[in-house]
Amino acid sequence: MKNIEDLVEFAIDLVATRTGFSLTFIQKVILRESLLEYKRTYAQIAEENNYSESYIKFSVAPKLWRLLSQAIGEKVNKTNLPALLEQHLLNLNNPVPTETATAMSGVGLTAKYSVLESPEGQVPLASGLYVERSTIEKICYQEILQPRAFIRIKAPRKMGKTSLIARILDYGSSQNYHTVRLSLHCAGTQVFASSDRFLRWFCTNVTQQLGLASQLNDYWDEDMGALINSTIYFQGYILKEISHPLVLALDGIDQLFEYPGLASDFFVLLRSWYEETKDTSVWQKLRVVMAHAVEVYIPLPTHRSPFNVGLAIELPTFNAEEVQDLAQRHQLPLTVLELEQLMKLTGGFPYLIRVALYESRRLNIPLKILLQDATLDKGIYQKHLHYQLSKLQQNPKLADAFRQVLNAPSEVEIEVAFKLKSLGLIHIADHQLTISCELYRDYFQNYFS
Repeated sequence: MKNIEDLVEFAIDLVATRTGFSLTFIQKVILRESLLEYKRTYAQIAEENNYSESYIKFSVAPKLWRLLSQAIGEKVNKTNLPALLEQHLLNLNNPVPTETATAMSGVGLTAKYSVLESPEGQVPLASGLYVERSTIEKICYQEILQPRAFIRIKAPRKMGKTSLIARILDYGSSQNYHTVRLSLHCAGTQVFASSDRFLRWFCTNVTQQLGLASQLNDYWDEDMGALINSTIYFQGYILKEISHPLVLALDGIDQLFEYPGLASDFFVLLRSWYEETKDTSVWQKLRVVMAHAVEVYIPLPTHRSPFNVGLAIELPTFNAEEVQDLAQRHQLPLTVLELEQLMKLTGGFPYLIRVALYESRRLNIPLKILLQDATLDKGIYQKHLHYQLSKLQQNPKLADAFRQVLNAPSEVEIEVAFKLKSLGLIHIADHQLTISCELYRDYFQNYFS
């Protein structure tokens, strides 16, 4: 076998260049251990490095094997890793004049071997295409270590809220915390019929995800009301049963805004739980993360609102440097002109950037060619633009307001403005509304005219 340290260094470089993902300290530890003749178990690695065995076994290691498999182009595991790395290192040091060897010569990526991921949905934890925004992730990781953590993530649709939540929960797992994620987008309409119905659904979901036996009926007293019942259930059962802090992530709370009475009850409940963390030790196990796209227009007294406490995170659009970095990970280095064109068209919206880079790679068509038809119905944004159009068609009031903004910076009803912003269609600054990017301006000017 080659020198262990040479193989480790080679594997780290291979992953970085072919996936754009840098291995973490603990992943490097597992990598090195897997190359030794006498391999230590995940339990031993976890104990020696102050991690939980379950986190190493079910999160860190699987992610490492996926990255190595993507980088090498074959299924990788503990057993075949040494042989595969040695063979690939040998191929690179002794290239042969075949198409395959040529494609693999040098550690640098080629389109054939780089990872191509759909821009739809959450960016996977092991993805090399996740772009960290400055210090936002680090701030969130540090925040959930605090007993009174309450993180509020706000951004329009498809800005990366769910992907950030996944990483916060993953970090929580690395601390041996319990983690629960509830997406209100997945709740059926009947769940929102009343506060009682919703809170029973809420408590049941948390119970099941924690692997606890449901005792909801033992704690639910119709005479006490849903808010008190939920509080007693959490305090008297859930938080007492768990041995470590609980990170509770609530995604898509915008759904509640369509049910003002229910929303008011639930948000007041969350604020009351936050206040409980001041004095009641059992409540200090609870750390809340919630994400929403729509500005909060439910009227709540200041002292009863959860939207003015904790840590507020507003996800920004990508800047030019981040877009160029993401393009490199797609193996699509952009010229200055292409970068300017892409930024002007998309306004730096992450999803719109991802679509352009993905389609350029998938179709093997230069980006500057794809962008020529981007604002047309036949272009790469066809599906997305039709979705945005359907949202306007379903709400004539929304469509009328957006048409006004297209004609000139405007002032419209606040609730309507917030909904347009949640779709990413507009920016709001100093009470003035402006179109967020050229893609929407050109497409909808065509449509309305």
